[in-house]
Amino acid sequence: MLVVGDDHPKRCTGRRLLYRGLADPFHRTNERGFPPIVLDPFAPAPLSARDRATAVRGGLLAVDCSWNRLSERGSFGGSERGLPRGGVHRRLPLLLAANPQHYGRVGELNTAEALAAGLYLLGEAGSARAMLAGFPGGNAFFEINRERLEAYQRARSAPSVLAEERRLFGGA
Repeated sequence: MLVVGDDHPKRCTGRRLLYRGLADPFHRTNERGFPPIVLDPFAPAPLSARDRATAVRGGLLAVDCSWNRLSERGSFGGSERGLPRGGVHRRLPLLLAANPQHYGRVGELNTAEALAAGLYLLGEAGSARAMLAGFPGGNAFFEINRERLEAYQRARSAPSVLAEERRLFGGA
């Protein structure tokens, strides 16, 4: 977890994950020496089951920042404001937000939802559910995205995930 700190501290799900011990703070030097998978909403390739080995070696990194400032950042490939350089950048496939701020919006997940979705897609459904326990909309996230999460998890590669997105969202 990398907390940029430009959102409201009381609404910052990333800080809550760190406080609860459900995520570790990001350090530029990965103790394992492998690059992480960076959840980047601007990456062209979606996260898929094929990324599991990379995530096990290098971890799954979420950047906790404000949606209001996301478009001015562009891809997370730069190093401005401490954002990570390198790593394997993947976007999440299309999902619906269940958090109170963005409920029902396509793709506007909070950091906890994003990390949980990433874990779920990489075969860690139990860890994903535990991560969202206690968050407003946590259980609803899995309920409203059940078909999508299961379809994306069954899709073993990025092209298969893209095909599922088209099927589920009608060409989106």
